[in-house]
Amino acid sequence: MPQRLSLKPQVGIFVDTQNLYHSARDYYQRTVNFESLLRYGTADNRELFRAISYVVEREADTSAWPFIYKLSTLGYKVRRMTLQVHHTTDAGKIIWEGNWDFGIVADMVRLMDHLDVIVLGSGDGDFLDIAEVLMERGKRVEVIAFKETTAQKLIDGVDKFTHLPDIEGAFMPTREKAAAPEMAALETPALETPEVEAAPAV
Repeated sequence: MPQRLSLKPQVGIFVDTQNLYHSARDYYQRTVNFESLLRYGTADNRELFRAISYVVEREADTSAWPFIYKLSTLGYKVRRMTLQVHHTTDAGKIIWEGNWDFGIVADMVRLMDHLDVIVLGSGDGDFLDIAEVLMERGKRVEVIAFKETTAQKLIDGVDKFTHLPDIEGAFMPTREKAAAPEMAALETPALETPEVEAAPAV
């Protein structure tokens, strides 16, 4: 067990930017304020040990660079992946693959011994298994995502679920939305993704 240098709870924040971006766009026509998410995750006298943001990019597309730089200045370590062709349908439509699930799980396991609290920014129900493992090892696991696109089993299974729009300043001001074209870099073509078990409306 690593030696602790602080008595404050150590928190690790793991954010699937595409997951949150598309949910915000599709259900609220807004853009996530990733700074507010970071602030919320480190509230209650917690100390940030590591914040990691996971980004999927198109090859040779530099439009995401300003957004990635912004995430870095906010305090996120940005991990990047290039979209890969998964398959082509019978109708000739290209299906792309860009999934950070294994990478996020690997980072959680790698940092687990340094953390007291793990905050996941994704509603993907596939993360329930790793969440259960972390909780069995005495870690507190929280999820910040959109209830419309979060698996009910994930909501039920973690220590705390926060509906992202309930966070103060969860979205970028609308007047700034047009001034931030780099956010469009998170637009991705059709991806090969698992079906999401959506939570019922509350």
